[in-house]
Amino acid sequence: MRKTLIIGATSAIAQATARRFSAAGDALFLVARNADRLPMIADDLRIRGASRVRVQALDVLDYDRYQAIIETAIEALDGLDLVLIAHGTLPDQRTCEGSFAATRAAFEINALSTISLVTYLADYFEASRQGTIVVITSVAGDRGRQSNYVYGSAKGAVTIFLQGLRNRLHQSGVKVITIKPGFVDTPMTSAFEKGALWATPEQIADRIVSSIAKGIDVSYAPAFWRPVMALIRSIPERFFKRMKL
Repeated sequence: MRKTLIIGATSAIAQATARRFSAAGDALFLVARNADRLPMIADDLRIRGASRVRVQALDVLDYDRYQAIIETAIEALDGLDLVLIAHGTLPDQRTCEGSFAATRAAFEINALSTISLVTYLADYFEASRQGTIVVITSVAGDRGRQSNYVYGSAKGAVTIFLQGLRNRLHQSGVKVITIKPGFVDTPMTSAFEKGALWATPEQIADRIVSSIAKGIDVSYAPAFWRPVMALIRSIPERFFKRMKL
């Protein structure tokens, strides 16, 4: 039985992944801002096979509560084996361009809150000399593009942070897995026109589960985004700055 903490548990990707964890009999501790939805999600996961489910509401901008929440999860599950961090928002790029306050809010939610949470969790796992930290970032963090460079730079900061953390924790036997989804059809992207490159939360969840099982350090989801982003990163800046992306 694996002991799993999920932060951002009401997101579409987190829910789809939690259903797969439940089928494997995991004990789950779910954390999210929406206190009303958590009990319903927990009931569903119990039916699907979770050996134990506890919930706790948390606004991820309430930094002062992080340590207490993590300690509660550790106590409730009698330890932790796996953490999935899956919260985030998609800011309006044009609004951020004209408002530092909006840009700062986007960084708080998409970068600083994740980095802060992972800092607490890394110390726990390093001391335990075991465990897996899984964080959802984005392909948007691979290169700054005019259409979403605020979101992309926040996710890119998390990606670089995780690279360093992976290097630090390797000798302790702790795995750090970066999940980089591309376009995903979720409530957060409901206003976007969908196309062939779009994936479902279930497809991303399958990729997360397989990446954990295989110990993949950096996993693009779906996998075709790896060569796509490699191509985008390879474009010289003198040409890239002229492109409409």
